[in-house]
Amino acid sequence: MKMRPFDSSYAQLATAMFEHVRWLSQDGPGVTRPSYSDIETETLAYLAQQAAAEGIETSHDLAGNLWMTVVGSDPSLPRVIAGSHVDSVPQGGNFDGLAGVIAALLCGIRMRRDGVVPTRSFTALALRGEESAWFGKPYLGSAALLGLLSEQDLARKHRDTGYPLNFHMREAGADPRKLIRGEPLIDLGTVAAFLELHIEQGPVLENSGHAVGVVTSIRGNFRHPGIQCIGTTGHSGAVPKEMRQDAVFAVVELLSQVETMWEQWLAQGHDLVVTSGVLQTNAATHAPSVIPGEVTFSLEARSESDDTLRSFREAAVAASRAIGERRGVRFEFDPPVFSAPAMMNAGIVELLMSICDSGKLRHMPLSSGAGHDAAVFSNVGIPSAMLFVRNQHGSHNPQEDMQIEDFMAGTAVLYEASFAVS
Repeated sequence: MKMRPFDSSYAQLATAMFEHVRWLSQDGPGVTRPSYSDIETETLAYLAQQAAAEGIETSHDLAGNLWMTVVGSDPSLPRVIAGSHVDSVPQGGNFDGLAGVIAALLCGIRMRRDGVVPTRSFTALALRGEESAWFGKPYLGSAALLGLLSEQDLARKHRDTGYPLNFHMREAGADPRKLIRGEPLIDLGTVAAFLELHIEQGPVLENSGHAVGVVTSIRGNFRHPGIQCIGTTGHSGAVPKEMRQDAVFAVVELLSQVETMWEQWLAQGHDLVVTSGVLQTNAATHAPSVIPGEVTFSLEARSESDDTLRSFREAAVAASRAIGERRGVRFEFDPPVFSAPAMMNAGIVELLMSICDSGKLRHMPLSSGAGHDAAVFSNVGIPSAMLFVRNQHGSHNPQEDMQIEDFMAGTAVLYEASFAVS
């Protein structure tokens, strides 16, 4: 199979769409598209308008996700779905998620403009709520679509408004009452494959000189968004060391032990990354002259192995108990959020590599350290695969970048794969 590039008009169209969505969601130096927000809804409406103008069928499912479909010559066959999410982290970059949606939409537009009718129907899918930044749990749109949302998930509070997810879903036109039955919104047997193009969120492709990457696996994770360490508040000058229950020093000791364990587990051959991205004392009492009696912090680990994640979490909890007993403090762990690791479909991975070879496109296989909707599709048994496009300045920041030439090359690979999936 030979890779057929898109002509320059599609690069111009893609640039215009990226810039319009940036304008819709501009927030200081970056963009902010909260999950299940008016801005996310406006973004979907704009994309639906672009699709409809090209004669592409549009619809929304009960979770509010946008489906943009080119009907195939044999609609009875399982369809190919390509897409990603449209929400962003606060003041993030414009390409995280959105690149995959626009790439899929461009594939559908090219089919319509060229008068090409695929054998299988092709859907460009724009998913809502992938980012965990807003409700503390990722993959909300894809989980709802695939019957994986629970009542507890729908009760999760928005980081800014304090209202639960089910409220924001209703406001966005979704129907949360029908999303907790544990049943997918579609027949999974009607999907031949899920394909996701995404910017790489690390430096591997850029540093290696490859334009695209073919993803082989996606790390899972556990996340505690808000662990509390409870000690005793006191005067910084009046309480001797042996009488203190200092929450800050207890958390510092725990995180130091966690880092030491991380190094040990890496030496043993485990795939593992660990992060504590939130660390704060009680805002009502923190001051230089106060012994802190309360600290809130987060703990996250990612790995290709679910066993590694669960075992490492148990080790961290055990370490907290020992430190708590010795220092006279108490660690209260909030319920963990688990996302399972996923393997990409070997046959589609090989197909993507061969398409890149046919176009003499510099590419490489790599694992994804970040989570993606493709993992959710893969873990319910839908053959799934991902393409990464190199990105010059990391991700989840306003400097996130992507050369349009690399993006269009990745989109050309996606286009060929949409016809070739068996």
